[in-house]
Amino acid sequence: MPGGNTVRYLWGEWNSEFQQGAITLERGRFTVNSAQGITGHSYSPFLSVDGDVAYGVQLAWSGSWELTADADTTGTIRIQAGRVSSSQGLQLRPGETWTSPKAVGACSAEGADGLARVFHEYERARSRRRTPKVLYNSWFATEFDIRAEHQLELARRAAGIGVETFVVDDGWFIGRNDDAGGLGDWEVDPVKFPQGLDMFIAELKELGLDFGLWVEPESVNPRSRLAAEHPEWILRTPDREPVLIRNQLLLDLSRDDVTAFVWSTLDQLLSTYDIAYLKWDANRPRLDSGDQRRDLDGQVVTNLYAILDRLRVEHPDVLVEGCAGGGARVDLGMAARVDTLWPSDNTAPLDRLRIQQGFRTGFAPHLMSSWVTDAEGTHDGRERSLDFRFHVAMAGVLGIGADLSRWTDDQLKTAARHIEQYKDIRDLVVEGKVYGLTDGVQYVGANRSVVFRWETGDGTVRGTLPTRVRRVPLAGLDPAKNYRVGSEILPGSYLLQVGVAFDDGADSHCLVVEALD
Repeated sequence: MPGGNTVRYLWGEWNSEFQQGAITLERGRFTVNSAQGITGHSYSPFLSVDGDVAYGVQLAWSGSWELTADADTTGTIRIQAGRVSSSQGLQLRPGETWTSPKAVGACSAEGADGLARVFHEYERARSRRRTPKVLYNSWFATEFDIRAEHQLELARRAAGIGVETFVVDDGWFIGRNDDAGGLGDWEVDPVKFPQGLDMFIAELKELGLDFGLWVEPESVNPRSRLAAEHPEWILRTPDREPVLIRNQLLLDLSRDDVTAFVWSTLDQLLSTYDIAYLKWDANRPRLDSGDQRRDLDGQVVTNLYAILDRLRVEHPDVLVEGCAGGGARVDLGMAARVDTLWPSDNTAPLDRLRIQQGFRTGFAPHLMSSWVTDAEGTHDGRERSLDFRFHVAMAGVLGIGADLSRWTDDQLKTAARHIEQYKDIRDLVVEGKVYGLTDGVQYVGANRSVVFRWETGDGTVRGTLPTRVRRVPLAGLDPAKNYRVGSEILPGSYLLQVGVAFDDGADSHCLVVEALD
Protein backbone atom coordinates (compact mmCIF):
# COMPACT_ATOMS: atom_id res chain seq x y z
CA MET A 1 0.00 0.00 0.00
CA PRO A 2 1.68 3.26 -1.08
CA GLY A 3 0.60 5.22 2.00
CA GLY A 4 -1.51 5.41 5.14
CA ASN A 5 -1.69 3.25 8.25
CA THR A 6 -5.41 3.12 9.10
CA VAL A 7 -6.57 -0.41 8.33
CA ARG A 8 -10.31 -0.92 7.94
CA TYR A 9 -12.05 -4.28 8.24
CA LEU A 10 -15.49 -5.86 8.68
CA TRP A 11 -16.21 -7.98 11.74
CA GLY A 12 -19.22 -9.45 13.50
CA GLU A 13 -21.06 -12.56 14.62
CA TRP A 14 -24.35 -14.23 13.84
CA ASN A 15 -27.12 -11.59 13.94
CA SER A 16 -24.55 -8.79 13.92
CA GLU A 17 -22.54 -9.17 10.72
CA PHE A 18 -20.62 -6.47 8.82
CA GLN A 19 -19.75 -4.18 11.69
CA GLN A 20 -17.12 -1.63 10.64
CA GLY A 21 -13.80 -1.58 12.45
CA ALA A 22 -10.49 0.27 12.05
CA ILE A 23 -7.06 0.14 13.67
CA THR A 24 -3.93 2.27 13.37
CA LEU A 25 -1.12 -0.09 12.37
CA GLU A 26 2.26 1.61 12.73
CA ARG A 27 4.23 -1.64 13.19
CA GLY A 28 3.43 -5.34 13.30
CA ARG A 29 0.69 -7.54 11.89
CA PHE A 30 -3.12 -7.52 11.84
CA THR A 31 -4.93 -10.68 10.71
CA VAL A 32 -8.52 -11.62 9.93
CA ASN A 33 -9.51 -15.12 8.85
CA SER A 34 -11.86 -18.08 8.89
CA ALA A 35 -10.75 -21.69 9.41
CA GLN A 36 -14.29 -23.12 9.31
CA GLY A 37 -14.53 -24.06 5.64
CA ILE A 38 -16.86 -21.13 4.96
CA THR A 39 -16.41 -17.36 4.68
CA GLY A 40 -17.76 -16.98 8.21
CA HIS A 41 -19.69 -14.60 10.45
CA SER A 42 -16.67 -13.27 12.35
CA TYR A 43 -14.79 -11.45 9.58
CA SER A 44 -15.19 -10.62 5.92
CA PRO A 45 -12.31 -11.32 3.48
CA PHE A 46 -11.83 -7.56 3.03
CA LEU A 47 -9.15 -5.12 4.17
CA SER A 48 -8.53 -1.51 3.16
CA VAL A 49 -5.92 1.12 4.01
CA ASP A 50 -6.67 4.85 4.21
CA GLY A 51 -4.18 7.42 2.95
CA ASP A 52 -4.25 10.11 0.29
CA VAL A 53 -5.63 7.28 -1.80
CA ALA A 54 -7.71 4.45 -0.33
CA TYR A 55 -6.59 0.95 -1.26
CA GLY A 56 -8.54 -2.25 -0.68
CA VAL A 57 -8.21 -6.00 -1.16
CA GLN A 58 -10.89 -8.69 -1.24
CA LEU A 59 -10.50 -12.43 -1.66
CA ALA A 60 -12.83 -14.30 -4.02
CA TRP A 61 -13.09 -17.49 -1.97
CA SER A 62 -15.88 -19.18 -0.01
CA GLY A 63 -13.86 -21.67 2.04
CA SER A 64 -11.21 -21.11 4.71
CA TRP A 65 -9.16 -17.95 4.15
CA GLU A 66 -6.80 -15.40 5.70
CA LEU A 67 -5.92 -11.74 5.10
CA THR A 68 -3.01 -10.04 6.84
CA ALA A 69 -1.82 -6.45 6.95
CA ASP A 70 1.90 -6.22 7.78
CA ALA A 71 3.50 -2.89 8.70
CA ASP A 72 7.29 -3.08 8.38
CA THR A 73 9.85 -1.01 10.30
CA THR A 74 9.35 1.93 7.93
CA GLY A 75 5.57 1.83 8.51
CA THR A 76 4.79 0.62 4.98
CA ILE A 77 1.83 -1.77 4.88
CA ARG A 78 1.62 -4.89 2.73
CA ILE A 79 -1.61 -6.89 2.45
CA GLN A 80 -1.49 -10.61 1.78
CA ALA A 81 -4.59 -12.63 0.93
CA GLY A 82 -5.12 -16.32 0.37
CA ARG A 83 -6.45 -19.63 1.54
CA VAL A 84 -5.66 -21.13 4.94
CA SER A 85 -3.05 -23.83 4.39
CA SER A 86 -3.63 -27.42 5.46
CA SER A 87 -1.72 -28.31 8.62
CA GLN A 88 -0.35 -31.38 6.82
CA GLY A 89 0.34 -29.66 3.51
CA LEU A 90 -1.03 -30.75 0.15
CA GLN A 91 0.38 -33.50 -2.04
CA LEU A 92 0.47 -33.05 -5.80
CA ARG A 93 1.34 -35.95 -8.06
CA PRO A 94 3.52 -35.31 -11.14
CA GLY A 95 1.59 -33.24 -13.65
CA GLU A 96 -1.06 -32.03 -11.18
CA THR A 97 -1.66 -28.32 -10.60
CA TRP A 98 -3.00 -26.19 -7.78
CA THR A 99 -4.73 -22.88 -8.40
CA SER A 100 -5.03 -20.14 -5.80
CA PRO A 101 -8.16 -18.02 -5.37
CA LYS A 102 -8.31 -14.60 -6.97
CA ALA A 103 -7.42 -11.58 -4.88
CA VAL A 104 -9.01 -8.36 -6.11
CA GLY A 105 -7.34 -5.03 -5.47
CA ALA A 106 -8.91 -1.61 -5.90
CA CYS A 107 -8.07 2.01 -5.19
CA SER A 108 -9.81 5.37 -5.09
CA ALA A 109 -8.79 8.96 -4.53
CA GLU A 110 -12.26 9.52 -2.97
CA GLY A 111 -11.57 7.69 0.29
CA ALA A 112 -13.37 4.68 1.71
CA ASP A 113 -16.65 5.77 0.10
CA GLY A 114 -15.02 5.93 -3.32
CA LEU A 115 -13.31 2.58 -2.75
CA ALA A 116 -16.73 1.03 -2.12
CA ARG A 117 -17.96 2.43 -5.44
CA VAL A 118 -15.03 0.82 -7.27
CA PHE A 119 -15.82 -2.56 -5.74
CA HIS A 120 -19.53 -2.10 -6.55
CA GLU A 121 -18.77 -1.55 -10.22
CA TYR A 122 -16.49 -4.60 -10.28
CA GLU A 123 -19.30 -6.72 -8.82
CA ARG A 124 -21.94 -5.31 -11.16
CA ALA A 125 -19.76 -6.20 -14.15
CA ARG A 126 -19.87 -9.85 -13.03
CA SER A 127 -23.59 -9.87 -12.31
CA ARG A 128 -26.47 -10.62 -14.67
CA ARG A 129 -27.74 -7.04 -14.17
CA ARG A 130 -31.38 -8.00 -13.83
CA THR A 131 -34.07 -5.83 -12.34
CA PRO A 132 -34.90 -7.35 -8.92
CA LYS A 133 -38.48 -8.32 -8.23
CA VAL A 134 -40.14 -7.56 -4.91
CA LEU A 135 -40.46 -10.84 -3.03
CA TYR A 136 -42.34 -12.21 -0.07
CA ASN A 137 -40.78 -14.99 2.05
CA SER A 138 -42.97 -17.01 4.39
CA TRP A 139 -40.39 -17.99 7.04
CA PHE A 140 -41.11 -15.41 9.73
CA ALA A 141 -44.87 -15.94 9.32
CA THR A 142 -44.95 -19.75 9.41
CA GLU A 143 -41.49 -21.23 10.11
CA PHE A 144 -41.87 -25.04 9.63
CA ASP A 145 -45.67 -24.97 9.77
CA ILE A 146 -46.23 -25.09 6.01
CA ARG A 147 -49.85 -25.51 4.92
CA ALA A 148 -50.80 -24.75 1.33
CA GLU A 149 -53.97 -22.84 2.17
CA HIS A 150 -52.21 -20.67 4.75
CA GLN A 151 -49.43 -19.97 2.27
CA LEU A 152 -52.04 -18.93 -0.29
CA GLU A 153 -53.65 -16.59 2.25
CA LEU A 154 -50.28 -14.89 2.67
CA ALA A 155 -49.78 -14.88 -1.10
CA ARG A 156 -53.09 -13.11 -1.70
CA ARG A 157 -52.16 -10.37 0.72
CA ALA A 158 -48.68 -10.13 -0.77
CA ALA A 159 -50.03 -9.81 -4.31
CA GLY A 160 -52.46 -7.15 -3.09
CA ILE A 161 -49.64 -4.84 -2.00
CA GLY A 162 -47.58 -5.32 -5.17
CA VAL A 163 -45.26 -8.27 -4.37
CA GLU A 164 -44.00 -10.10 -7.48
CA THR A 165 -42.37 -13.33 -6.18
CA PHE A 166 -43.62 -15.61 -3.39
CA VAL A 167 -40.97 -17.79 -1.71
CA VAL A 168 -41.89 -20.83 0.38
CA ASP A 169 -39.12 -21.23 2.93
CA ASP A 170 -38.03 -24.22 5.04
CA GLY A 171 -40.52 -27.01 5.84
CA TRP A 172 -41.97 -27.87 2.41
CA PHE A 173 -40.43 -31.37 2.04
CA ILE A 174 -41.01 -34.79 3.59
CA GLY A 175 -39.88 -35.20 7.19
CA ARG A 176 -39.33 -31.48 7.75
CA ASN A 177 -41.48 -30.44 10.71
CA ASP A 178 -38.52 -29.04 12.66
CA ASP A 179 -34.79 -28.67 12.10
CA ALA A 180 -34.02 -32.26 13.15
CA GLY A 181 -35.36 -34.05 10.06
CA GLY A 182 -35.78 -34.02 6.31
CA LEU A 183 -32.54 -32.51 5.01
CA GLY A 184 -31.36 -34.67 2.13
CA ASP A 185 -34.84 -36.03 1.29
CA TRP A 186 -35.96 -33.39 -1.16
CA GLU A 187 -39.49 -34.57 -1.98
CA VAL A 188 -42.56 -32.35 -1.70
CA ASP A 189 -44.64 -33.26 1.36
CA PRO A 190 -48.12 -34.30 0.11
CA VAL A 191 -49.62 -33.55 3.52
CA LYS A 192 -48.53 -29.92 3.28
CA PHE A 193 -49.46 -29.62 -0.39
CA PRO A 194 -52.43 -32.02 -0.75
CA GLN A 195 -53.17 -30.91 -4.31
CA GLY A 196 -49.52 -31.00 -5.29
CA LEU A 197 -46.94 -28.28 -5.67
CA ASP A 198 -47.88 -27.79 -9.33
CA MET A 199 -51.40 -26.76 -8.35
CA PHE A 200 -50.04 -24.43 -5.66
CA ILE A 201 -47.73 -22.76 -8.19
CA ALA A 202 -50.63 -22.43 -10.66
CA GLU A 203 -52.68 -20.63 -8.02
CA LEU A 204 -49.76 -18.26 -7.40
CA LYS A 205 -49.61 -17.58 -11.14
CA GLU A 206 -53.29 -16.63 -11.10
CA LEU A 207 -52.38 -14.05 -8.47
CA GLY A 208 -49.60 -12.73 -10.71
CA LEU A 209 -46.82 -14.16 -8.54
CA ASP A 210 -43.67 -16.05 -9.47
CA PHE A 211 -42.74 -18.98 -7.22
CA GLY A 212 -39.56 -19.39 -5.18
CA LEU A 213 -38.29 -22.20 -2.97
CA TRP A 214 -35.82 -22.63 -0.06
CA VAL A 215 -33.17 -25.38 -0.19
CA GLU A 216 -30.12 -26.39 1.84
CA PRO A 217 -28.53 -28.95 -0.49
CA GLU A 218 -25.11 -29.29 1.21
CA SER A 219 -26.51 -30.59 4.51
CA VAL A 220 -28.20 -33.74 5.79
CA ASN A 221 -30.05 -34.68 8.99
CA PRO A 222 -28.81 -37.90 10.65
CA ARG A 223 -32.32 -39.37 10.74
CA SER A 224 -33.02 -38.72 7.04
CA ARG A 225 -33.37 -41.47 4.47
CA LEU A 226 -30.31 -40.16 2.61
CA ALA A 227 -28.11 -40.52 5.70
CA ALA A 228 -29.23 -44.13 6.13
CA GLU A 229 -28.70 -45.03 2.49
CA HIS A 230 -25.37 -43.24 2.02
CA PRO A 231 -23.49 -42.92 5.33
CA GLU A 232 -20.25 -42.70 3.32
CA TRP A 233 -21.41 -39.38 1.89
CA ILE A 234 -21.28 -37.66 5.29
CA LEU A 235 -18.14 -35.62 5.89
CA ARG A 236 -16.25 -36.96 8.90
CA THR A 237 -12.81 -37.05 10.47
CA PRO A 238 -11.55 -40.66 10.42
CA ASP A 239 -12.18 -42.56 13.68
CA ARG A 240 -14.33 -39.78 15.09
CA GLU A 241 -18.03 -39.04 15.16
CA PRO A 242 -18.89 -36.09 12.88
CA VAL A 243 -19.70 -32.81 14.62
CA LEU A 244 -23.46 -32.18 14.83
CA ILE A 245 -24.56 -28.53 14.57
CA ARG A 246 -28.20 -27.41 14.39
CA ASN A 247 -29.15 -31.09 14.18
CA GLN A 248 -27.40 -31.43 10.83
CA LEU A 249 -24.25 -32.81 9.26
CA LEU A 250 -22.49 -31.87 6.05
CA LEU A 251 -22.29 -33.89 2.88
CA ASP A 252 -18.75 -34.34 1.58
CA LEU A 253 -19.02 -32.09 -1.44
CA SER A 254 -15.43 -32.94 -2.42
CA ARG A 255 -16.77 -36.29 -3.69
CA ASP A 256 -17.91 -36.59 -7.29
CA ASP A 257 -20.94 -38.71 -6.35
CA VAL A 258 -22.11 -36.18 -3.75
CA THR A 259 -21.66 -33.33 -6.22
CA ALA A 260 -23.69 -35.30 -8.77
CA PHE A 261 -26.43 -35.88 -6.19
CA VAL A 262 -26.67 -32.18 -5.27
CA TRP A 263 -26.81 -31.19 -8.93
CA SER A 264 -29.42 -33.82 -9.85
CA THR A 265 -31.58 -32.82 -6.86
CA LEU A 266 -31.64 -29.17 -7.89
CA ASP A 267 -31.97 -29.94 -11.60
CA GLN A 268 -34.94 -32.23 -10.97
CA LEU A 269 -36.72 -29.65 -8.83
CA LEU A 270 -36.15 -26.87 -11.34
CA SER A 271 -37.09 -29.08 -14.30
CA THR A 272 -40.24 -30.48 -12.66
CA TYR A 273 -41.68 -27.29 -11.19
CA ASP A 274 -41.98 -23.73 -12.46
CA ILE A 275 -39.50 -22.24 -9.98
CA ALA A 276 -38.27 -18.71 -10.64
CA TYR A 277 -36.28 -18.15 -7.43
CA LEU A 278 -34.05 -20.37 -5.32
CA LYS A 279 -33.00 -19.44 -1.77
CA TRP A 280 -29.84 -21.50 -1.17
CA ASP A 281 -29.06 -21.77 2.54
CA ALA A 282 -26.04 -23.17 4.42
CA ASN A 283 -26.61 -23.13 8.17
CA ARG A 284 -23.38 -24.49 9.60
CA PRO A 285 -19.59 -24.34 9.23
CA ARG A 286 -17.40 -27.22 8.06
CA LEU A 287 -15.58 -28.47 11.19
CA ASP A 288 -14.84 -32.08 10.22
CA SER A 289 -11.60 -32.29 8.28
CA GLY A 290 -11.75 -35.58 6.44
CA ASP A 291 -8.42 -36.58 4.86
CA GLN A 292 -6.11 -33.59 5.24
CA ARG A 293 -3.67 -34.91 2.65
CA ARG A 294 -6.12 -34.05 -0.09
CA ASP A 295 -7.30 -30.55 -0.89
CA LEU A 296 -10.67 -30.89 0.83
CA ASP A 297 -11.34 -27.16 1.13
CA GLY A 298 -10.36 -26.49 -2.45
CA GLN A 299 -12.39 -29.34 -3.90
CA VAL A 300 -15.52 -28.50 -1.87
CA VAL A 301 -15.48 -24.86 -2.97
CA THR A 302 -14.62 -25.78 -6.57
CA ASN A 303 -17.57 -28.19 -6.73
CA LEU A 304 -19.90 -25.65 -5.10
CA TYR A 305 -18.90 -23.07 -7.70
CA ALA A 306 -19.34 -25.62 -10.50
CA ILE A 307 -22.93 -26.34 -9.42
CA LEU A 308 -23.78 -22.64 -9.20
CA ASP A 309 -22.17 -21.98 -12.59
CA ARG A 310 -24.10 -24.86 -14.13
CA LEU A 311 -27.36 -23.55 -12.68
CA ARG A 312 -26.83 -20.30 -14.57
CA VAL A 313 -26.23 -22.14 -17.82
CA GLU A 314 -28.97 -24.77 -17.66
CA HIS A 315 -31.59 -22.78 -15.72
CA PRO A 316 -30.77 -19.19 -16.74
CA ASP A 317 -34.14 -17.74 -15.71
CA VAL A 318 -33.86 -18.89 -12.09
CA LEU A 319 -32.60 -16.23 -9.68
CA VAL A 320 -30.45 -17.53 -6.82
CA GLU A 321 -30.13 -15.98 -3.37
CA GLY A 322 -27.08 -17.02 -1.34
CA CYS A 323 -27.68 -17.42 2.39
CA ALA A 324 -25.56 -19.00 5.11
CA GLY A 325 -27.22 -18.78 8.51
CA GLY A 326 -27.23 -15.05 7.82
CA GLY A 327 -24.17 -13.50 6.22
CA ALA A 328 -21.63 -16.32 6.69
CA ARG A 329 -20.93 -16.76 2.97
CA VAL A 330 -20.65 -13.26 1.56
CA ASP A 331 -17.56 -12.90 -0.61
CA LEU A 332 -16.59 -12.12 -4.20
CA GLY A 333 -16.64 -15.80 -5.14
CA MET A 334 -20.33 -16.06 -4.28
CA ALA A 335 -21.10 -12.56 -5.52
CA ALA A 336 -20.10 -13.62 -9.03
CA ARG A 337 -22.40 -16.68 -8.97
CA VAL A 338 -25.63 -15.66 -7.23
CA ASP A 339 -28.03 -12.78 -7.80
CA THR A 340 -28.43 -11.64 -4.21
CA LEU A 341 -26.82 -12.36 -0.84
CA TRP A 342 -28.48 -12.45 2.58
CA PRO A 343 -26.46 -10.17 4.90
CA SER A 344 -27.94 -11.26 8.23
CA ASP A 345 -30.81 -13.06 9.93
CA ASN A 346 -31.27 -9.87 11.97
CA THR A 347 -34.00 -7.82 10.28
CA ALA A 348 -34.75 -5.37 13.12
CA PRO A 349 -34.62 -1.82 11.73
CA LEU A 350 -31.79 -0.13 13.66
CA ASP A 351 -29.68 -3.29 13.83
CA ARG A 352 -30.18 -3.93 10.13
CA LEU A 353 -29.32 -0.35 9.18
CA ARG A 354 -25.83 -0.72 10.66
CA ILE A 355 -25.38 -4.15 9.08
CA GLN A 356 -26.30 -2.79 5.65
CA GLN A 357 -24.01 0.21 6.01
CA GLY A 358 -21.12 -2.16 6.65
CA PHE A 359 -22.17 -4.50 3.85
CA ARG A 360 -22.06 -1.67 1.30
CA THR A 361 -18.41 -0.87 2.10
CA GLY A 362 -17.44 -3.98 0.15
CA PHE A 363 -20.54 -5.23 -1.65
CA ALA A 364 -22.95 -3.60 -4.08
CA PRO A 365 -26.63 -2.89 -3.33
CA HIS A 366 -27.83 -5.29 -6.07
CA LEU A 367 -26.43 -8.10 -3.89
CA MET A 368 -28.09 -6.91 -0.66
CA SER A 369 -31.28 -8.87 0.04
CA SER A 370 -33.22 -6.82 2.59
CA TRP A 371 -36.60 -7.56 4.14
CA VAL A 372 -39.29 -5.71 6.03
CA THR A 373 -40.36 -7.80 9.04
CA ASP A 374 -41.92 -7.30 12.46
CA ALA A 375 -38.67 -8.22 14.24
CA GLU A 376 -37.73 -6.42 17.43
CA GLY A 377 -34.17 -5.23 17.84
CA THR A 378 -31.60 -7.78 18.93
CA HIS A 379 -29.07 -5.13 19.93
CA ASP A 380 -31.05 -1.88 19.56
CA GLY A 381 -34.71 -2.34 20.39
CA ARG A 382 -35.91 1.22 19.96
CA GLU A 383 -39.13 1.28 17.95
CA ARG A 384 -39.17 2.73 14.48
CA SER A 385 -42.03 3.34 12.07
CA LEU A 386 -43.07 1.02 9.26
CA ASP A 387 -41.83 3.78 6.92
CA PHE A 388 -38.37 3.45 8.51
CA ARG A 389 -38.39 -0.32 8.04
CA PHE A 390 -39.34 0.03 4.39
CA HIS A 391 -36.78 2.71 3.66
CA VAL A 392 -34.01 0.56 5.17
CA ALA A 393 -35.09 -2.39 3.01
CA MET A 394 -35.61 -0.28 -0.12
CA ALA A 395 -31.93 0.67 0.02
CA GLY A 396 -31.20 -2.86 -1.27
CA VAL A 397 -33.23 -5.63 -2.93
CA LEU A 398 -36.63 -5.28 -1.30
CA GLY A 399 -38.37 -8.22 0.29
CA ILE A 400 -41.20 -8.68 2.80
CA GLY A 401 -40.94 -11.26 5.57
CA ALA A 402 -43.61 -10.13 8.03
CA ASP A 403 -46.77 -12.08 8.86
CA LEU A 404 -49.09 -10.18 6.53
CA SER A 405 -52.14 -11.96 7.94
CA ARG A 406 -51.61 -9.88 11.10
CA TRP A 407 -51.11 -6.53 9.37
CA THR A 408 -53.88 -3.94 9.55
CA ASP A 409 -55.42 -2.30 6.48
CA ASP A 410 -53.40 0.84 7.22
CA GLN A 411 -50.16 -1.16 7.35
CA LEU A 412 -51.01 -2.85 4.05
CA LYS A 413 -51.72 0.54 2.44
CA THR A 414 -48.38 1.85 3.71
CA ALA A 415 -46.65 -1.21 2.28
CA ALA A 416 -48.36 -0.82 -1.11
CA ARG A 417 -47.27 2.82 -1.29
CA HIS A 418 -43.64 2.01 -0.58
CA ILE A 419 -43.56 -0.95 -2.97
CA GLU A 420 -44.96 1.24 -5.74
CA GLN A 421 -42.21 3.79 -5.12
CA TYR A 422 -39.55 1.09 -4.96
CA LYS A 423 -40.55 -0.22 -8.38
CA ASP A 424 -39.97 3.29 -9.73
CA ILE A 425 -36.48 3.61 -8.22
CA ARG A 426 -35.14 0.04 -8.01
CA ASP A 427 -33.03 0.23 -11.17
CA LEU A 428 -31.40 3.32 -9.71
CA VAL A 429 -30.76 1.54 -6.38
CA VAL A 430 -29.07 -1.46 -7.98
CA GLU A 431 -27.19 0.42 -10.73
CA GLY A 432 -26.50 3.89 -9.30
CA LYS A 433 -23.29 5.14 -7.73
CA VAL A 434 -23.55 4.97 -3.94
CA TYR A 435 -22.59 7.88 -1.68
CA GLY A 436 -22.73 7.82 2.09
CA LEU A 437 -24.46 10.82 3.66
CA THR A 438 -24.91 12.00 7.23
CA ASP A 439 -27.38 9.41 8.57
CA GLY A 440 -28.26 8.37 5.05
CA VAL A 441 -27.24 7.10 1.64
CA GLN A 442 -27.66 8.40 -1.90
CA TYR A 443 -27.85 6.49 -5.19
CA VAL A 444 -26.93 8.58 -8.23
CA GLY A 445 -27.79 7.78 -11.85
CA ALA A 446 -27.47 9.71 -15.07
CA ASN A 447 -30.56 11.89 -14.61
CA ARG A 448 -32.05 10.88 -11.28
CA SER A 449 -30.93 10.33 -7.75
CA VAL A 450 -32.64 8.80 -4.74
CA VAL A 451 -31.82 9.83 -1.18
CA PHE A 452 -32.60 7.76 1.92
CA ARG A 453 -32.21 9.40 5.29
CA TRP A 454 -32.90 7.87 8.69
CA GLU A 455 -33.38 9.53 12.08
CA THR A 456 -31.63 6.95 14.22
CA GLY A 457 -32.04 8.78 17.50
CA ASP A 458 -28.34 8.29 18.28
CA GLY A 459 -27.66 11.99 18.71
CA THR A 460 -28.73 13.73 21.92
CA VAL A 461 -28.11 17.24 20.56
CA ARG A 462 -29.79 18.57 17.49
CA GLY A 463 -26.64 20.22 16.15
CA THR A 464 -28.30 23.39 14.85
CA LEU A 465 -30.11 26.34 16.37
CA PRO A 466 -33.78 25.55 17.11
CA THR A 467 -34.93 28.06 14.47
CA ARG A 468 -32.65 26.74 11.75
CA VAL A 469 -33.79 24.01 9.37
CA ARG A 470 -31.57 20.94 9.30
CA ARG A 471 -30.01 20.26 5.93
CA VAL A 472 -28.01 17.38 4.50
CA PRO A 473 -25.60 18.14 1.62
CA LEU A 474 -25.99 15.72 -1.29
CA ALA A 475 -23.27 14.14 -3.45
CA GLY A 476 -22.56 13.09 -7.02
CA LEU A 477 -24.70 15.77 -8.70
CA ASP A 478 -23.70 18.16 -11.48
CA PRO A 479 -23.21 21.62 -9.94
CA ALA A 480 -24.14 23.24 -13.28
CA LYS A 481 -27.56 21.54 -13.54
CA ASN A 482 -30.90 22.34 -11.94
CA TYR A 483 -32.79 19.63 -10.06
CA ARG A 484 -36.38 19.04 -9.03
CA VAL A 485 -36.58 18.11 -5.34
CA GLY A 486 -40.20 17.56 -4.39
CA SER A 487 -41.97 20.82 -5.22
CA GLU A 488 -38.73 22.83 -5.39
CA ILE A 489 -36.26 23.47 -8.22
CA LEU A 490 -32.72 23.95 -6.91
CA PRO A 491 -29.24 24.25 -8.49
CA GLY A 492 -26.91 21.32 -8.18
CA SER A 493 -24.29 23.58 -6.63
CA TYR A 494 -26.76 24.52 -3.85
CA LEU A 495 -27.68 20.87 -3.19
CA LEU A 496 -23.99 19.91 -3.00
CA GLN A 497 -23.03 22.72 -0.64
CA VAL A 498 -26.16 23.49 1.39
CA GLY A 499 -28.26 20.40 0.87
CA VAL A 500 -31.83 19.21 1.33
CA ALA A 501 -34.01 20.17 4.28
CA PHE A 502 -35.25 17.39 6.56
CA ASP A 503 -37.33 18.95 9.31
CA ASP A 504 -40.79 17.37 9.28
CA GLY A 505 -40.35 15.14 12.33
CA ALA A 506 -40.48 11.86 10.38
CA ASP A 507 -37.99 9.16 11.36
CA SER A 508 -37.05 8.40 7.73
CA HIS A 509 -37.29 9.79 4.22
CA CYS A 510 -37.03 8.61 0.64
CA LEU A 511 -36.49 11.55 -1.71
CA VAL A 512 -36.16 11.48 -5.51
CA VAL A 513 -33.99 14.17 -7.11
CA GLU A 514 -34.44 14.69 -10.88
CA ALA A 515 -32.21 16.63 -13.26
CA LEU A 516 -34.07 19.19 -15.39
CA ASP A 517 -31.38 20.13 -17.92
